[in-house]
Amino acid sequence: MSGYSLGKWSNGLAEWIEGDTAFLSVVFTWKLDEAFARASMLKAEGYKVRAGGPALFRGKSMLERVAEVGGDAPDAIARHNPMATTASRGCPVGCSFCIVPAMEGKTFTYLPDFPVRPVLTDNNLSALPADYQRHIIERYQMADVPLLDANSGFEPKTFDGGVFERWAPINQGVWRFAYDETREREDVRRVCKMLRDRGVSSRKIQVYVLIGNEPEAECLQRVRDVIAWGGEPYAQPIMKLNASTRDPWVRYDWGSGQRLRQMQRWTNTHRWRSTEWADYNPSAKALRSDFYDTQHGLFAEMAA
Repeated sequence: MSGYSLGKWSNGLAEWIEGDTAFLSVVFTWKLDEAFARASMLKAEGYKVRAGGPALFRGKSMLERVAEVGGDAPDAIARHNPMATTASRGCPVGCSFCIVPAMEGKTFTYLPDFPVRPVLTDNNLSALPADYQRHIIERYQMADVPLLDANSGFEPKTFDGGVFERWAPINQGVWRFAYDETREREDVRRVCKMLRDRGVSSRKIQVYVLIGNEPEAECLQRVRDVIAWGGEPYAQPIMKLNASTRDPWVRYDWGSGQRLRQMQRWTNTHRWRSTEWADYNPSAKALRSDFYDTQHGLFAEMAA
């Protein structure tokens, strides 16, 4: 199993050339201006240009002036991270803040011959039929490739003991799942308890806590829940699906995107270990900018 790693993710824009055609894969809508500039340059150099990706799914873009938009580029995920792969598309949950149901559907599309790589990006592993979960796991075992990161993870509602026992033999990374809304509280509590009862350490229970989609008190309570239940919270501010800049979507009583970023920083830098949110002073030291985690394909916050 030597030679495998988490790889590095592109910063949301991947580019490659095959023959006389240049390809652009754009993940984030705030990358569209940069993609347009690259497409214009490549076209001026004489290439045919094709562009696709989640950022282009929700409507027309100025990229259409310089590129053929749409279509499918097989295994485009590997252009964003050569260690990444996908065994299924779609998700049955249908979260309003997620582009997956609209782009890939609420029923699963199976990719049974997926290339086996150590970063698995499927949207919802625990909701897949048990036999297909076993198929994925067997492919990893037969290829002798370690699963270092189940990147998008498991859904609390369908993540039970059977799912854990199924994936435990190959999952060498953290156990990822999300706590997006207060109504998921009992399912998240159950999953955290199940993992701790099976000897999984807090460090390996990573719970994505969406913040900004509910009032501040509710979001803070979800962060605190994860800590109390023996996991490690990882806060992600909500953003509009068509955001032209990488700024949080300010709703409810949050007041500003800065407030959301401060809670993100307090959570993700583990300031909660020593300081209550009410006592947190983000100006105690000069704040440093957030950054893109090229190993996990996520935006994080640098410690001040």
